[in-house]
Amino acid sequence: MGNVLVIDGHPDPASLTARLTASYADGAAATVLVLRDLDFDLTLHTGYRTPQGLEPDLARAHELLEWADHVAVFTPLWWGSVPALLKGFFDRTLERGWAFRYKDNGMPEGLLAGRTGRLAVTSDSPRWYLPLVGDSTVKQVRGRTMEFCGIKPTRVTRYADVRGRTPEQIEQWIREAADLGAADASRPGRPGRRPHPDVVRPAAA
Repeated sequence: MGNVLVIDGHPDPASLTARLTASYADGAAATVLVLRDLDFDLTLHTGYRTPQGLEPDLARAHELLEWADHVAVFTPLWWGSVPALLKGFFDRTLERGWAFRYKDNGMPEGLLAGRTGRLAVTSDSPRWYLPLVGDSTVKQVRGRTMEFCGIKPTRVTRYADVRGRTPEQIEQWIREAADLGAADASRPGRPGRRPHPDVVRPAAA
């Protein structure tokens, strides 16, 4: 079983996204990074022009991303994108030179290669409508963020037309998320995996 990291990108702990994240994580026996509980500045103030040190919570996020074999991101679709909380996390955490770099020929190289991904998106919009408007959240997060940094393949799960679902259908989604997490966790992990960052290792003699 691989090391699974799940990122909850919704600012509301009572959201459907949060419930799906928790169920998926239970099924995968995963470590969960709940972004709303972290303490960090969302704004990358000068881009990459000047250094901006990582807060302790983001430094731990780096450690968890290095540890993970599989990274799952759960987010709602807001205004064709993601909440500012998740976007700010990407801006601050996926640093140039750590998550990606540009080679001498100008082509980008993802430095988080060797990890697989899962993107789960909730939306009030119906599933058939999303491709008509470009499916922008999936293109942004899967293609231009996760896979750009080397996390691939990144599979997509859509929980669409949320407002049109019955409570029974929502509960079915919650149960199925645990099965999805178990299936993702059962895929082989990378050889020589690192120990979890929270494991206290004995001091050298």
